[in-house]
Amino acid sequence: METFDYEIVKNPEIFAQNRLPAHSDHVAYKSVAELSTGESSFRFSLDGVWHFHYAKNIKNAPEGFFDVDFDTTGWDRIRVPAHIQMEGYDKPQYVNVQYPWDGRERLTPPEIPQEFNPVADYVKLFSLPEGFAHDKVCISFQGVESGFALWLNGRYVGYSENTFDPAEFDLTDYLVEGQNKLCVRVFKWTAGSWCEDQDFFRFSGIFRSVYLYSIPSTHISDLSVKPGLASNLKSAKLEIKALTQGTGTAEFVLSYRGEKILEDAITISSNGECEGTFKVDKPLLWSAEEPNLYELLITVKNAKGKVSEVIRQYVGFRRFEMKDGLMLLNGKRIVFKGVNRHEFSNKNGRVPSREELITDITTMKRNNINAIRTSHYPDDSALYELCDEYGLYLIAENNMETHGTWEPFERGAQPKEYVVPGDNGIWEGLLLDRVNSCYQRDKNHPSILIWSCGNESHGGKVIRKMSALFKKLDDTRLVHYEGVFHDRTYNDTSDMESQMYPHAADIKAFLDKNKDKPFICCEYTHAMGNSCGGMHYYTDLTDTEPRYQGGFIWDYIDQSITKKDRYGKEFEAYGGDFGDRPNDGNFSGNGIAYGDRTPSPKMQEVKFNYQNISVEFDKSGKKFKVINKNLFVNTDTFDACIILNVNGKEIAQHPVDISLMPLSSKSFNVPGEILERMDEFEKAESMSGKDVEFTLTVSFALKEDTLWAKKGHEVAFGQTTVGQYFSEYKCSQPLKVVLGNSNLGIYGDDFSALFTYPSAALVSYVYCGKEMIEKSPAPNFWRAPVDNDNGYTMTNDYAQWKIASMYSTLKGYSMADMKMPEVVPGPNSISIRYKYFLPTTPRSECFVTYEVFGDGTIRCAMDMDLVKELGDAPEFGMMFKLNADYDQLTWYGLGPDETYADRKRGGKLGIYKNEVKDNVAKYLVPQECGNKCDVRYAKVTDKRGRGMMFFGKPFYFSALPYSPHEMENASHPFELPQVHYTYVRASMGQMGIAGDDSWGSRPHPEYLLPKEGKYQFEFFFKGI
Repeated sequence: METFDYEIVKNPEIFAQNRLPAHSDHVAYKSVAELSTGESSFRFSLDGVWHFHYAKNIKNAPEGFFDVDFDTTGWDRIRVPAHIQMEGYDKPQYVNVQYPWDGRERLTPPEIPQEFNPVADYVKLFSLPEGFAHDKVCISFQGVESGFALWLNGRYVGYSENTFDPAEFDLTDYLVEGQNKLCVRVFKWTAGSWCEDQDFFRFSGIFRSVYLYSIPSTHISDLSVKPGLASNLKSAKLEIKALTQGTGTAEFVLSYRGEKILEDAITISSNGECEGTFKVDKPLLWSAEEPNLYELLITVKNAKGKVSEVIRQYVGFRRFEMKDGLMLLNGKRIVFKGVNRHEFSNKNGRVPSREELITDITTMKRNNINAIRTSHYPDDSALYELCDEYGLYLIAENNMETHGTWEPFERGAQPKEYVVPGDNGIWEGLLLDRVNSCYQRDKNHPSILIWSCGNESHGGKVIRKMSALFKKLDDTRLVHYEGVFHDRTYNDTSDMESQMYPHAADIKAFLDKNKDKPFICCEYTHAMGNSCGGMHYYTDLTDTEPRYQGGFIWDYIDQSITKKDRYGKEFEAYGGDFGDRPNDGNFSGNGIAYGDRTPSPKMQEVKFNYQNISVEFDKSGKKFKVINKNLFVNTDTFDACIILNVNGKEIAQHPVDISLMPLSSKSFNVPGEILERMDEFEKAESMSGKDVEFTLTVSFALKEDTLWAKKGHEVAFGQTTVGQYFSEYKCSQPLKVVLGNSNLGIYGDDFSALFTYPSAALVSYVYCGKEMIEKSPAPNFWRAPVDNDNGYTMTNDYAQWKIASMYSTLKGYSMADMKMPEVVPGPNSISIRYKYFLPTTPRSECFVTYEVFGDGTIRCAMDMDLVKELGDAPEFGMMFKLNADYDQLTWYGLGPDETYADRKRGGKLGIYKNEVKDNVAKYLVPQECGNKCDVRYAKVTDKRGRGMMFFGKPFYFSALPYSPHEMENASHPFELPQVHYTYVRASMGQMGIAGDDSWGSRPHPEYLLPKEGKYQFEFFFKGI
């Protein structure tokens, strides 16, 4: 093939020219000494600075740029690896289902855009390093989006399209002495782009490493290491197959942590293949809980006995199988506690650094995540190596998604022939090639349990053939594909039933009727913005329904790109922030980690729901049951202790000896020493007339440092309370009352409270000479909508409650309503009761009673008869507006992160401190955040400790620098106003934040406020 023909870019049946066969991702070194450095002298990196030219389409691209005498010294310079859109050319574009050209050019598969289809031309000048050349020199492109043509020294080398798998070419016959000119033309969209409609930012360019590699005369080009574990798990067969060139021997040494297990050799003959089978007795097994890896050291020698190359391949012995309708790992029913993970960096797009990758892995392990689905393409090889080492299960997904072709078909906008690939044979070769590339590169990684054909591409014959190819290539793993849910024609495409975003009740109903396959959620508990409410319904189901074997949260990290606003301050940008049209906005913000890779508040709930040890206390608090859900690890692997808190403060900690075999449970008594301390405090507090609340926490923590966390890191906990912190409030201090014509003044030794009527309520609260409130507290029924609320039109359905919060009045609907508030003197207090008229249809009313005590404490009681036609309120409570100097928060309640009605299992009851601004979660779009559930008291103070305390029976509480209405009006954090106030909300409750999905699922009914009856709520506040 001497010349490149651009027409192949438009042809899905031509997806490669002169590309070398796919092979394993092993690395060859010249010697054992070189192997220990991790730098192979067989490789020569071309990463760095390249000459670069950008054109918006092929017509504007320079002709003949690959000619030897074509001068590119005047071109721009660009980094490799990098997306051109992150380097100042074109623009990042985020779209989900729709294709990025939709509405710009009307295309039918496999047509590609012509007017705007950027072409990126790269030129790299290089000379081979001394001693590098051997019999053969090849080039490896680890990732190029979406297709590219390659020239060397003016001669056409080849073509490839498949963004996420390596493309390699033999350069031997094209090289010259001295300087070589390598030219690459990258096309943003090819015919194959119809199969790359993943839910992500659309980029292009050379975004993974490029390197040359030389091949010695005796060489292993492809290595297959298959550790077959016997059904009794007592022995294993290690099958080794290799594609070779030259003649000689391959010497094998298998060892575990330096201890040699076996040693042997295989002859490398001229037929290009060698293989051997070796027996291993009593192997240590690999799992996410115990990722035991053996080192296989392969020394390749030529016919003269000289070392030609050295290869290190890690081996994990494990048996993954389907048996009696269950997926079993090493004989045990596995539960996937997983996440979907896009390969993404907020600094570099789909070019994360190794440090960022390790951060992801360690964060997952610390939060009890045991599995990743590589959504929806092969990641860089480093991920698979780290999952082997750290212990994470993988669904390794092939590069395919065609969501934008079948979604229009499903809604009747396109005929079935529009669906890619369907039964259309023009896509078959391309997609089978991708399956083979996916398998060949990653086949030796024990972390991969399941291959996936791809994502959201409907059904059909072609995908069935893809599944069949995976099964032909690999009989040790299963094959996954969710799309058959939409097209059951070839239901055997997937070994397991896989669905996206079903409700937990629907999963149970499905399994009651369909008993032939296990069930997983390849995507669930959609983590967009403030979400993951109700996640426990799914994780609880894994305990009660054996054939439900877990799921993968969508997704791990926010796809956001750090950008600067017009004043130079950084923020996390999303779809539309780059002038990209069309776009799907902040729908890329679905992570349980923020774009900067720090965990979001949702992670607290994920960690608890995914923990492998559960603790259940009985009602007395004197006994607890431990359930070990680990498949292979005894609980004595961890340090266990029981912690006693009294009224939120830790009093005692006692180690507990808890040894439980995997998948077993046992009840234990709370240690006598702990019970004795509880008795002591109970007697002391009862004598003083105070309430006492005990919190008992059983905690499991690491005994030793691991790769992913230090000794003492908590892996699981369970908690209960005994007693109560607050029962009633009493005060006998005297009061002074001044009844004016329009104001009621109430005075004590340290405070004053001024109530106005009939047009306002509490207008002043002075404590120790300091005015504490900026505005009269008012009833609040609203929260800033979360992304899930917008998905199910909550803002439409509940709009009257927002209006009621903003425009409630004491003036009434007519002059007849203009009545004085009711003032009731008590023995040691004064009560004043106000009626608020709410601008709703039908009309409604809310009553607020303030009872003032002599020490400055005020009881605030709310009550409201519900109007059936209005339905439930998003929130029912009071909002206070304080000076922004009160920016320090201490609370006794659930924490440390925000909690909600349907997302509070992971919260621990305790005393926590932070700054008010810290409660503004870094969701891409400002929304409801920072709520605290089950609060006993909260103190909002300045840095000197002066401020307000709110207390009572457990209530909901938040303190934020913005009101709900300010939060709601901002689409980015930089749109929020300057901070002038601290807004405090104390409430009876707030509706759940939901999370089954973000496009229609409401909070579960049990996490809504009542629709009928009466709302009643009281709490207390006082200056401090």
